[in-house]
Amino acid sequence: MILKTKALLAGLATWIPGYDHVRTTGGTGSARYCYSVWLRHLILAQASGRLPRGVPRVVAELGPGDSIGIGVAALLSGAEKYYALDLVRYSELRRSLALFDELVRLFANREPLPGGGEFPALKPALESDAFPHHILDDTTMRAALSQARIAAIRAAIDRAGDSPTMIVYQAPWNDPSVIQPGAVDFIFSQAVLEHVDDLDGVYAAMHRWLAPTGLMSHQIDFQCHRKADTWNGHWTYSDFAWRVVVGRRAYLLNRAPHSRHLAILGKRGFGLLVDRPVHSASVLKRRQLAVRFRDLSDDDLTTSGAYVLAAPTR
Repeated sequence: MILKTKALLAGLATWIPGYDHVRTTGGTGSARYCYSVWLRHLILAQASGRLPRGVPRVVAELGPGDSIGIGVAALLSGAEKYYALDLVRYSELRRSLALFDELVRLFANREPLPGGGEFPALKPALESDAFPHHILDDTTMRAALSQARIAAIRAAIDRAGDSPTMIVYQAPWNDPSVIQPGAVDFIFSQAVLEHVDDLDGVYAAMHRWLAPTGLMSHQIDFQCHRKADTWNGHWTYSDFAWRVVVGRRAYLLNRAPHSRHLAILGKRGFGLLVDRPVHSASVLKRRQLAVRFRDLSDDDLTTSGAYVLAAPTR
């Protein structure tokens, strides 16, 4: 009960005058992490056979967090435009400049993807951590890393918060109209969709933004994020207790299980191309679950994460 008690007290503390919810989100402050995440999404999307060879022209990221480094990695591999959409303005955009030279070096050297030894919890898993030469061949990378493009991307990072360039940073975003319908070829997120309260709204927005030939790629984490003593203990909180845990934060966890994402995805006009759940053992008894979660399937109760790739079907 140690973590559960701490979570309740931390939620109550958000009501103390002067409390500031904006904290670091972790991960995207590292160039190697950003490089590895972007290439994982690109490799798995290309493996579906639904994208043209190379890099999608226009990409969008939900929840970039501490930096826009993953989107910068997309630009350095050949994307032409990047939309960064966050609920809270975490990124000091010029902080991403500190990652820029290292990202350029990683691509220039065609470095292998940093994997389990360096980032043991990083998903989705790949069969190989080798650089994807079959997607990003030498001709593609020479064009993507030309001096003119590198200078243009560096300037875009510097100006991203001021006027539309090849980088559009929107925080907070709360309206699908921030992107024109059908304007995006590829949408991705990394451990973000578990934090979105309006799941129906965000899947509807992504359907609106994607071109008919586009794809969306998401790694979703269904764990408790240290708000309970077991990885799935967030499903033991009553609705009232969970409201105490959330407190005055702009968001925390939506507690939606794997099947809920798949149901909304289908409802909002997407066809599922890849579904890779990660299973973890559960030590919880059914009687320990909150009433609203007592009917969770055994599959949901043991799914701690999932990678999904989907495309519009209508």
